[in-house]
Amino acid sequence: MTATDTTDTGATTTEPYAAGRAAVHEQPVDGFGTVRVLPVDPHADLDVVHTWVSAERAAYWGMTGFTRRQVLETFLHLDSLDTHHAFLALKDGVPAALFQTYEPEADRVSECYEVRPGDIGIHLLLAPAGPEGSQAGWTASLSAVIAAYVLRGLDRQRVVTDPDVRNQKAISRLLRQGFVAGPVVVLPEVDLPEVHLPEKKAQLAFLPREAVFPDGS
Repeated sequence: MTATDTTDTGATTTEPYAAGRAAVHEQPVDGFGTVRVLPVDPHADLDVVHTWVSAERAAYWGMTGFTRRQVLETFLHLDSLDTHHAFLALKDGVPAALFQTYEPEADRVSECYEVRPGDIGIHLLLAPAGPEGSQAGWTASLSAVIAAYVLRGLDRQRVVTDPDVRNQKAISRLLRQGFVAGPVVVLPEVDLPEVHLPEKKAQLAFLPREAVFPDGS
């Protein structure tokens, strides 16, 4: 769940974003707002997604400087997979986060740790901060909703994430949110016609379901 404290969408709108699209998860958060989770539509969401992932602040996503066409092709490929999925999280009708889920056994991370039944991988990117700057509790609130969706909604037992080892800010945030640090590993390069991922030195981190829902729910 690598993330950056953020609040703005990079776009202006006077009505709720994607109001007519069905959410896979919706959750009110006291003192924060209502968060809706929508599957990414590569075409309809291209403006938002391209603005976020191509920016320098999203360097660890590996798409800095990508053109709109490159971003579209990346997310169309992702949309074609059964094992990897992309979502937007909307806060009170405004895009606030982009995240990806993946089945660890179908990902290069499986070469670096022993995958357990019920594991699910996540990468998280929050929108860039608006004129008012970062807001306290923003990342924690969105992360809690996303954790609720993947652990309860998808009935998983543990979240795994693999931030770049250089991204100490994200790693520290994960630990504050209840993740347990695993080993530092080297994710192997992936060089396929449809996707290229360079080798990455990563800090594995895990969030057990019981850490989020200690009542066993």
